[in-house]
Amino acid sequence: MKLFRILIADDHEIVRRGLRVLLQNHEGWEICGEAVDGSDAVDKVVQLKPDLAILDIRMPKLNGLEATRQILQLEPRTIILVLTIDESEQVFREVLKAGAKGFLHKSDAAMSLKAAVEALQRGQTFVTSQFVDRPLEGRLKERDTAVIAEAGRNRLTPRELEIVQHLAEGKTSKQVSALLGISVKTTETHRSNIMRKLNFHSVSQLVMYAVRNNLLRIPQESFEQTRE
Repeated sequence: MKLFRILIADDHEIVRRGLRVLLQNHEGWEICGEAVDGSDAVDKVVQLKPDLAILDIRMPKLNGLEATRQILQLEPRTIILVLTIDESEQVFREVLKAGAKGFLHKSDAAMSLKAAVEALQRGQTFVTSQFVDRPLEGRLKERDTAVIAEAGRNRLTPRELEIVQHLAEGKTSKQVSALLGISVKTTETHRSNIMRKLNFHSVSQLVMYAVRNNLLRIPQESFEQTRE
């Protein structure tokens, strides 16, 4: 069986050690390397070609966002999970815009890290349950509030909501087509209609919509543990 190879990047040794302890005994996973800053993370990803890179958002030399951008330019097949202590929606938006598939608050790591990696390994998007559970609408910028108002006027059909869920979880149009038993062309048509109805222009906006409307499937076991 091919191992799922993971790189850990954080400038604090004790954090790297803790993440390694949480992950190293999971069957089928291998910690293939560690990086001490953002620049080192980029170099190690190019050298080791891990399946997943776990990046702290605040690192010297290169922060996690810029490291994510550079990694995905050089090794686009690498999945990125960003760890942060920042709870701002702006950071969440920037993480998604950079191309990361996972967003995990460090306070959730002990309970949710394994669930996050499992979701990303399956090709899904993972958003920390702490963030999903917060009322975001009251803190949205005026531009985003207009998007929600537009969404209210143009409600999506059940099929479109289903497609939003799959796309927000990181699936391609081809994968969605196979899951739903429809053609790729039909899926692309639904996708175009969804983006038009919601006035969206990027997948990151679609993920934000899915989070606000509870369309992302957060592993239930992890969610319950985090709330205890």
